[in-house]
Amino acid sequence: MKRHLISAADLTRDDAVLILDTAEEMARVADRPIKKLPTLRGRTVVNLFFEDSTRTRISFEAAAKRLSADVINFSAKGSSVSKGESLKDTALTLEAMGADAVVIRHHASGAPYRLATSGWIDGAVVNAGDGTHEHPTQALLDAFTMRRRLVGPDAGIGRDLDGRRITIVGDVLHSRVARSNVHLLHTLGAEVTLVAPPTLVPIGVEHWPCQVSYHLDEVLPKSDAVMMLRVQRERMNAAFFPTEREYSRRYGLDGDRMARMPEHAIVMHPGPMNRGMEITAQVADSDRCTAVEQVANGVSTRMAVLYLLLGGNESAISPAPARTEENK
Repeated sequence: MKRHLISAADLTRDDAVLILDTAEEMARVADRPIKKLPTLRGRTVVNLFFEDSTRTRISFEAAAKRLSADVINFSAKGSSVSKGESLKDTALTLEAMGADAVVIRHHASGAPYRLATSGWIDGAVVNAGDGTHEHPTQALLDAFTMRRRLVGPDAGIGRDLDGRRITIVGDVLHSRVARSNVHLLHTLGAEVTLVAPPTLVPIGVEHWPCQVSYHLDEVLPKSDAVMMLRVQRERMNAAFFPTEREYSRRYGLDGDRMARMPEHAIVMHPGPMNRGMEITAQVADSDRCTAVEQVANGVSTRMAVLYLLLGGNESAISPAPARTEENK
């Protein structure tokens, strides 16, 4: 793996396989009475969040603590950033404190890349979401969830996402989750289709490794997984669709539409949900919806990322000693 995790597009297939396989090992730790590993003892991980977050920040904090790292949570609100401190000065402060890794979420696309390439800090940089650009660890935990539900936890990654048909529905224009998923799933061999109103499809999408459709009902019967995206009203400064009711009618997932999906197909959502808009309560609360699993899998996946960036490229959990004639 590279020194930083900025974009899902930077990951080779081998990188992605290594992370997912390591996450599978980390998931087994969650089943133990004591859910900690000493792997990153003495290391310091800083959560540097310039945007509000619940799931991602807590997930990274839990991941670092389960690896025995020291965690510093930094919120822009109430800090010197609110007084006008620049990203550079904030980074230099973290470097002076001895940060080994900085997990950054920022409203500006490209901020994690700037932090990683500036020379301001020596530690690893992990992109926890930058503007409308990317969110690579979300894509990794989504792929991990697909692998577990569509193939099984005991299956090696191998070719298990090759040929799988993944449909991503909704506000693709503002979605860093969609961008990262398209890149990663393509790398892992899946076939991705984006479904959205024409106004919510990004310019240049024809260069993405995916297909685009404007008709959800045509795509559902051929999908192994359907990922519903939240309509990001906070990033919209114009009317991208007539009404919420019209959006829900054409691009929302309800019980009738879910019934048109193959029996094995799953419904995904990166959260938070707009229940009643892109997804109904019936679908969100069904056994086919993996939203809660995705949160749990996020901890294991982020443990794997932090371990591989700060720990090493070998198995994170030592295998059990081989049985000999003496200890049988």
